Amino acid sequence: MINESLYKQLQNQAKLDLSAKTDKYRVTVQLGHCSSSLGAKEVMQSFTDHLTSNAYMVVAGCDGACFNGPKVSVESPDGSVVNLEKVDASIAVRIATLIEGNMSPLRFDDDANEFTNNQTRVLLNTCGEIDAINLSEYVSNKGYYGLFNAVSSEPDKVIERVKSSGLRGRGGAYFPTALKWQGARKAKGGSKYIVVNSEEGEPGIFKDRHLMEGVPHKIIEGALIAAYAVGAEHIFFYINAEAELSYERMDSAVKEIIDAGILKDGIMGSKWPVKIEIRKGAGGYVCGEETTLINTMEGYRREPRLRPPFPTESGYLASPTIINNAETLANLPYIFANPVSNFKAIGTDNQTGTKLISLSGAVKRTGLAEVPFGTTLKYLVDDIGGGLPSSKSIKAIGIGGPSSGLLPPSLIETKISPGNIRDGGIILGAGGVIVLDDTIQIVESIRHLAAYNADESCGKCTPCREGTPKLVELIDKFIDQNATNDDLKELQNLALLIKDSSLCGLGQAAGNPVFSLIHFYNDQLLTFANRI
Repeated sequence: MINESLYKQLQNQAKLDLSAKTDKYRVTVQLGHCSSSLGAKEVMQSFTDHLTSNAYMVVAGCDGACFNGPKVSVESPDGSVVNLEKVDASIAVRIATLIEGNMSPLRFDDDANEFTNNQTRVLLNTCGEIDAINLSEYVSNKGYYGLFNAVSSEPDKVIERVKSSGLRGRGGAYFPTALKWQGARKAKGGSKYIVVNSEEGEPGIFKDRHLMEGVPHKIIEGALIAAYAVGAEHIFFYINAEAELSYERMDSAVKEIIDAGILKDGIMGSKWPVKIEIRKGAGGYVCGEETTLINTMEGYRREPRLRPPFPTESGYLASPTIINNAETLANLPYIFANPVSNFKAIGTDNQTGTKLISLSGAVKRTGLAEVPFGTTLKYLVDDIGGGLPSSKSIKAIGIGGPSSGLLPPSLIETKISPGNIRDGGIILGAGGVIVLDDTIQIVESIRHLAAYNADESCGKCTPCREGTPKLVELIDKFIDQNATNDDLKELQNLALLIKDSSLCGLGQAAGNPVFSLIHFYNDQLLTFANRI
């Protein structure tokens, strides 16, 4: 049996910590990897220097509205809240002065409301609002309640609940989470491992960073549920080496739960012991591939392994290993803190829940959006992203990063769904959407994607090592207007060869940009070739 008093202790401590500040102004500064480049650190320092004893500052992650950063909110003791956007250090001084005089700060227009209000925020519901690394604030928002419920059940029942929810992986493969867990739980072997994949090395993707920076405890809670369910005694958080802020906040959050005693007598008093370790990634797009990730954790080169055996049978140190994306695990606190029907009511019958979308490019409002599966690209671009400036029009929509391709604007009603969402090699991947306006050139854009895949090839298998640079050479022949009919055939055949014979999933998807070029933009490709 778990120690029920431990969770009550966490709740009581949270109430005590927060009640001591109810008579003060609360200034929340959103500080993430994006807002840092816009001056959020300077804003934070300004408040540190000028806030008096009648106010306190909270450093939160970003709410996802990158286009409006740095953002600050001021909550008065009476509960009223003023949201401020594009704040700089000088305005921060002004706000601090107003607070000192017990005057309500001037109200600024918050254009981000349309961005966030048009979303379905399950994972991001407190992101940008609570102190990122304050355990009490997380607990006060039902934090670790899902973990408490999970460890109050038998592990098999935990897996059954995840199965009932319909949760699938969010890293790009969308494999049923419960099925992967069942495989690891049944697998023979000594130690079992949970690895949280937050490598996120592809361009245009920043969802995992937002989660780690804004709600690190949510990912940790999900990982602990997974460890209890599969019988793992070790959890590794594998974080992109360049995501320094993510690493810092995850590290601080892990220390918090250790200090609070959440792991003292096993997970939440369950007597099931677990150790947590944070690892920095080895760098490179291919490190997001799970067997490559394992190789780097063991000190080997960043290249994939042959499968089978699969990691659930023989992964890290040849032991059963579950590798889940950070976004996947972040769904678990909600699933275990609420009726399963609540989660299943979001999305579609085939894919439940929400998806985090890294939205960038030519739209007015860029940032991280959370939408139910089944949402159309049009809704994402127009209602959440605010569309394009009146002087611009959509030329293409890049989906899924370099492992996918470009979608023409005529197909903007396409629904967001896992796996292949359109013919022509268009896949959702980890959830990046880049809107390209009419100033770009399609063939050259595809060439950039193909060149990225060639540069990031680990070189282990011949089809990818030799084939991806050849794809770039062939596209260059079209751009230089030296292509022939034979080149067009070779371009398509080579992309198919790379897909069918590469060792890992990244190599197998390296031809997708070419597929989208031929499938959707063949006429534009032909205009470059004067010999066809």
